[in-house]
Amino acid sequence: MDARFTDEQDEIRRTLRELLGKRCGPEELRAAVDTPAGHDPALWALLAGRLGLPALALPETYGGAGCTVTELALACEETGRALAPTPLPATAVLAAPLLLALGTGAQRAALLPRIASGELTAALAVPGPALATALALTGHDRRGRWAGGGRAGGVQARRAEGGWQLYGQADQVLDGHSAELLVVPAHTGGFARSRVLLFLVRGDATGLTRVRQTALDATRPQGRIQLRDVHAELLGCEDSDALPALARLGDTAAACLAAEAVGAAARVLERTVEYVGQREQFGRPVGSFQAVKHRLADAYVEVQAARSAAYYAAWAAATQAPAAAPTSAAATEATAAAPTSAAATEATTAVTAPSSATAAATAAATAPEEKAGALALAQALEALRRAAAEGIQLHGGIGFTWEHEAHLYFKRAAGDELLFGPVHRLRAHAADAAHVFEEAGT
Repeated sequence: MDARFTDEQDEIRRTLRELLGKRCGPEELRAAVDTPAGHDPALWALLAGRLGLPALALPETYGGAGCTVTELALACEETGRALAPTPLPATAVLAAPLLLALGTGAQRAALLPRIASGELTAALAVPGPALATALALTGHDRRGRWAGGGRAGGVQARRAEGGWQLYGQADQVLDGHSAELLVVPAHTGGFARSRVLLFLVRGDATGLTRVRQTALDATRPQGRIQLRDVHAELLGCEDSDALPALARLGDTAAACLAAEAVGAAARVLERTVEYVGQREQFGRPVGSFQAVKHRLADAYVEVQAARSAAYYAAWAAATQAPAAAPTSAAATEATAAAPTSAAATEATTAVTAPSSATAAATAAATAPEEKAGALALAQALEALRRAAAEGIQLHGGIGFTWEHEAHLYFKRAAGDELLFGPVHRLRAHAADAAHVFEEAGT
């Protein structure tokens, strides 16, 4: 593993940080979260059009940059620093990989180029409380009971004239109120032969009702989706297995979310260090007191450890991506459609993760599958909560006010733990998956 960033990766970080510093300050952030969509469309147009963020991890065949999860995670780290409310996590981290893995050739050709350009936003319509389970981060439900289990509740799919119809409801869906395309997991086959399939629903579909919900973290907008006999298109074919695809997505999504949390933790810690260096008490800067130094040093160590874990998780996900080929016919077609020319290989290698694409493929073929995303996310969420709490405390009275930004970072930590955690369950599931507590030989 080469832990050094490439020049292209450093450029992604530098350019994105500079742009967000100018266009996503405290005032712009508060104005954006107060809009109906919960984000600034002009900022998203810049991030997608000028920097190509949603295209980073998509193949060049579909208008992407041909990069890996590593580049996407680095972009998420910078958006996390600014707490930028953008469709990037819902569209590029959660929805686009499913379209790429399970979609038919026609679906990928129609949708992925529009996602890559920023023209189309998408959301994975999994209820917020079930998201960590659906992504196999805190448990692995092989029957998909989180989606309704074939009984009343969740979203049900049935065949109708000309396709499929969906009926049901999903709450606390990330960007569910504003996304132009919904990827909806739904049960079909009744209770006895129940299974989960993924469906595509247009944002303007007849019978679809959406409303933005109040969320603890306003920078992570969520919505309620109600479907009343809504016409839907099956993603891929009926042989596509949605639950393993969601589980594979969980590791890469966790790596990106961990990087995002690390970016937020680093930023709130930087602001706290700057403040205690300026604020004086008893005739000297508050930061000169040993007790304050120790608290900040402990937070710094925790953030740096979380950063290392997040980078490693992103590298591991990118390295093993070639080996994680889906088994459906649609996925096989996707593999066949990938660029194979020497020129395309060189273009991809120039901007991939710290290791080359060839080395990544070789390592993936010879090494056992390693999933580090959940543990990295647990460590990052813990570091963010610690840094945000110290930030509020060490800012003194101003840290508790609504006008200051400190509480926004704490809400991001608490909100993400509600959606993707909690931390102890992330670690417990990772330990179970690794058989840490099983007796030798059993």
